[in-house]
Amino acid sequence: MSWKKIFVGEKMPDKNDPKYHDRYEKEVEAGREFARMTRIDKVAAMIQGFANGHTKLFLGILFTFILLCFGLNIYRISHVWNQSKDSKSAIERQEELVRNRHDRLKNAVSDFGEVDKDYQLNNSNNNGNGYKKD
Repeated sequence: MSWKKIFVGEKMPDKNDPKYHDRYEKEVEAGREFARMTRIDKVAAMIQGFANGHTKLFLGILFTFILLCFGLNIYRISHVWNQSKDSKSAIERQEELVRNRHDRLKNAVSDFGEVDKDYQLNNSNNNGNGYKKD
């Protein structure tokens, strides 16, 4: 295969072109056989019959589905767009979690007031981080 065929491709064949006629007929027959085996042709015929009998209802369902998909795409795009622009590494996120947890525990202990002071006086070898001084 040449580079030109890879990048540009082949000329689009016409179904009436004698060079591609047999190939076209074979591919069409293979597609019809696949549709018969998977019963896609019957489902398509049922949908077509419903669309012909209930035109406005079918169009309403179809455009509702299209608008729903469009709305969901807009929602996801806006959600991604509004996410924080700062990308943090996993280490930075872990350090922030540890810092927040430490601050919460520190605030919880300091809320007791006198109890905290008494504890520090009685345990003078404790430097506040839970480890004893050497």
